[in-house]
Amino acid sequence: MAFLEWRKFNFFDLKPNVDKERVAELFKDYDVVVATSGNNHIVLGDSVGQIYLISRAWEVTMFRGYELRITLAQQLRNSPLLITIGEDEPGVNPLIKVWDTSRDKNGMPHCCRITRAIPGNRPVVATALCVHEGLQLMTVGFSDGSLVLYRGEVTRDRGSKQKLLRDASSTVTGLAFKTTAAAVLLFVATDSSVFVYNVTHKDREQRSNLDTIGCAKKCSILAESIQESHFMVGRNDAIYCYTTDGRGPCFAVDGEKVMLEWFRSYLIIISTTNRPTTQNVLTNVTQNTIRGHSITILDIQNKFIVFSAIVDKVKAVLIEWGGLYLLDYNNNMYHLDEKDLQSKLSLLFKKNLYDVSIRIAKSQQYDADGLVDIFRQYGDHLYAKGDYWGAIEQYTKTIGRLEPSYIIRKFLDSQHIEKLTSYLQAVHKQAQATEDHTTLLLNCFTKLNKPENLKEFILLKDRDLDFDVEIAIKVCRQASPHEALMLAKKHNKHDWYIKILIKDYEKYKEVLDYISELGFEDAEMYMKKYGHILIKNAPYESTQFLKRLCTDYGSNKSILSENFSNGGLELTQKADPEDFIHLFLSNSECLVEFLEHLIAKGCILSTPVYDTLLEHYLHVRSALDTVAEKNKLGQKVLKLLQNSDVKYDKAQALVVCHMHGFSEGVLYLYEEEKLYQQILRYHISRDDMSSVLACCRRFGHQEPTLWVQALWSCIRESKGASMDLLPEVLNIIAKERLLTPQLVIEAIGTAKSDITLGHIRSYIVNELIKENEITKNDTELTNKYRSDTDKLKQQLETLRNGVNVIQGSRCAACHHQLELPSLHFLCQHSYHQHCFQSFADNENECPACVPQNKNLLELLKAQEYNKDLHETFHSQLEKVNDGFSLAAEYFGRGVFKKVTVITDSPTSNGSSKYDQLEMKKPQTKPTKPEYPTYGPGAEARLRQAENARTGGTSLITVPEGRMRMHEHQQSATIESNKKFNVDITEKAFKHEVGKNPFEPEYDESLNPFAEDDLDDTNPFEDDYDKNLNPFSS
Repeated sequence: MAFLEWRKFNFFDLKPNVDKERVAELFKDYDVVVATSGNNHIVLGDSVGQIYLISRAWEVTMFRGYELRITLAQQLRNSPLLITIGEDEPGVNPLIKVWDTSRDKNGMPHCCRITRAIPGNRPVVATALCVHEGLQLMTVGFSDGSLVLYRGEVTRDRGSKQKLLRDASSTVTGLAFKTTAAAVLLFVATDSSVFVYNVTHKDREQRSNLDTIGCAKKCSILAESIQESHFMVGRNDAIYCYTTDGRGPCFAVDGEKVMLEWFRSYLIIISTTNRPTTQNVLTNVTQNTIRGHSITILDIQNKFIVFSAIVDKVKAVLIEWGGLYLLDYNNNMYHLDEKDLQSKLSLLFKKNLYDVSIRIAKSQQYDADGLVDIFRQYGDHLYAKGDYWGAIEQYTKTIGRLEPSYIIRKFLDSQHIEKLTSYLQAVHKQAQATEDHTTLLLNCFTKLNKPENLKEFILLKDRDLDFDVEIAIKVCRQASPHEALMLAKKHNKHDWYIKILIKDYEKYKEVLDYISELGFEDAEMYMKKYGHILIKNAPYESTQFLKRLCTDYGSNKSILSENFSNGGLELTQKADPEDFIHLFLSNSECLVEFLEHLIAKGCILSTPVYDTLLEHYLHVRSALDTVAEKNKLGQKVLKLLQNSDVKYDKAQALVVCHMHGFSEGVLYLYEEEKLYQQILRYHISRDDMSSVLACCRRFGHQEPTLWVQALWSCIRESKGASMDLLPEVLNIIAKERLLTPQLVIEAIGTAKSDITLGHIRSYIVNELIKENEITKNDTELTNKYRSDTDKLKQQLETLRNGVNVIQGSRCAACHHQLELPSLHFLCQHSYHQHCFQSFADNENECPACVPQNKNLLELLKAQEYNKDLHETFHSQLEKVNDGFSLAAEYFGRGVFKKVTVITDSPTSNGSSKYDQLEMKKPQTKPTKPEYPTYGPGAEARLRQAENARTGGTSLITVPEGRMRMHEHQQSATIESNKKFNVDITEKAFKHEVGKNPFEPEYDESLNPFAEDDLDDTNPFEDDYDKNLNPFSS
């Protein structure tokens, strides 16, 4: 494409004096000879070897790089390294210096490396420099055509290897590294040729010649675009592009090229021109005095000229901070500011250049919504011009983003139906169609009278599915159910196929045949969905299919293939019968047939399935007319109930049997659940007294209360059969002591029955005889206990208040004569002290009486333990036949009594500390009681007053817990096993506190045998042993 045919736009704004003339002030006395940029700053070098680092705020850092001059420089884009070539000595002696601008040393960047750039030890001027971004490759070109490649770390001289790649006569004018996935390439441009080196492998560099025509200095650049990278060379006639394979496309741009640069996706061309610059026109300077440069910016991808202008001679083009800067020979800095995308598009929209705007938007990765808006505007523009097909083409590109109704409304006119059809087909191809779109498209086919197009659209000839099949079926069903049925079958829309057959054609058997050809999962799903309709209209066929589905299902199409693939072994799948039971609610016969088949096949059914079978068995039984058929089916139901392998819900089965009046099942379930009371009531409700008596005889030993229930039924009925039953019932009640005679007589007396005294005379006489015998036995036993109690009281009184004479003269252990020291017990056993110490396990108990005392203590503890077992009492009371006897036994243990303690006078010295605490109450003179001598508690109050008058014992109520503790403390005394020493008489008198005539004058401190603690001043305290004291208690 010729350069002059390219469209021209102005997408850049030229802004002068962006640095506020700071660069011009810096270089008043010197010229800028080197310019580069990268790593967030611009680098300039003057003619005397000084280097300037300029930041974005146009702040300058200056340092001296070389003593004489600087000739080349390159600032890496993404690294702080600056590589320069210059001279420190007169003559031709170029030095390569590597500066680290991030490290400050004495006010200047740190110099990492200094290397001489001399090819083959010949002093030659360096003309080109290129450093790879990987910092491992660097190449320098010279004026004699030499090319030196440096391998190794750029910042280190040690380890770096250099190699002379070329030795010729043409000057090197441009260098560029290009990195691909497989190789690293070095493009070289001279004034007479262009070639490329493959420098991937060390010492194996390969050269390829690309062209025999070269270019001037600064007229080559590596253009890195999205599609492909080209090495561009500018000559006077055109711009040539090169790849590793040779010359590529070229762009005919006339003019003497001064400089090439690449910015984003644009190629910047600086060339000479004879036309006056903008400033020359403004200042009326003649054309012959000053020649400027022409700057042209090309969009190579879209073939646009995006900017062109005539400016003063350009010394350098700098790309930094996301912008494009120009430095002219007067050291003025310009900024070429690119317009934003919206401004570009607005400019193009004003000129109706929608195709151009689309290309620009795509090249700059414009978002999808923005592109759709451009397509819409372009389509509206074409629609307004009358290019309807062109508009449809643009509208088609908006599918998925733009609402289709916007386009459909424009083409609803009958003359645009064909265009609308084309658009709707495109909507379907992109899977954006709705039900309304499919409906509209099918109607368009109908109006166009093109049935072949409609059929082609439905049958998808030579294309993939591009519409919603279900919507198409729904639309076609309204006009032609046959086509809808064909479409559903073609696309395996089983649901629609079955629905059309059922509702439109009512072909239920064909539906079953179709379902039987489906896979197991589909067949199960559609039988769940349509089974109730199929069973209602084709019960036999549906039942047969469900039998196969729940036992050994295999589709008709897949049976042969499965048999073949599995070596003749058929793979079967089974559905859950419980999922289909609800389908048979209106057809009990079919349900019974279905479930019986499952049981016959040995299927393991769940409890709800068996419950349902039982219920529908009874439904069918109730509908039968003849008794024989009912009995036959009743036996089948009873066998089902009696089958131990059948897991049914007995409670639900009982309810169902009651509802349908199946007495055999009711009685069996009652017996299984041990509901004997319910069996009896069932017979009573049916007035079957013989069955009542048989029930009591059969189950009375397990539940005796059945006889009581039978008695109440006899009392209520009072019929002939009941009267015959009464004697045996009363006999069993009396024998098992189920009711007291009083309750029996009261029940008969209060009930309005025809039972007379003659009917129960024998029962009453027998009960009176038994009661007399029991009373006589209880009286004899009471007298015996009373006499035993009196004897025990006498012995206790003797022990407490009497004098016990110890007459034993022999030791109970060794049977020798007693000698002092000796021990005596109230049980009339005496021991030598050494014998007692040898035989006794406890110093407070008599060894001879230990076994007997131990048994008595265990008996007392057992009684105390049983006394508090209230839960045991209640549980025994519920089980025992004679509750009165059990209550009397616990009453004798003191369960129902308020615990009292009979104590001596509070002045008793022999009482325990607990007794003293309980007895510390002031004694008052007895007065006449001021309380009534009648009513509840009268006798207790009289006894208390009587004790107060006589000065005898007093009754003090204490908590039961304390009473138990006190009983344990005094148990040894109660059992007569207290040990005492030789001075037993004195200790006995201490118990008779009330009879001591010297009590008021008694002084415990004067008693030499008192049990006080030893005084601290006692000289024998350390040697004292209480066990050796014969008088110690």
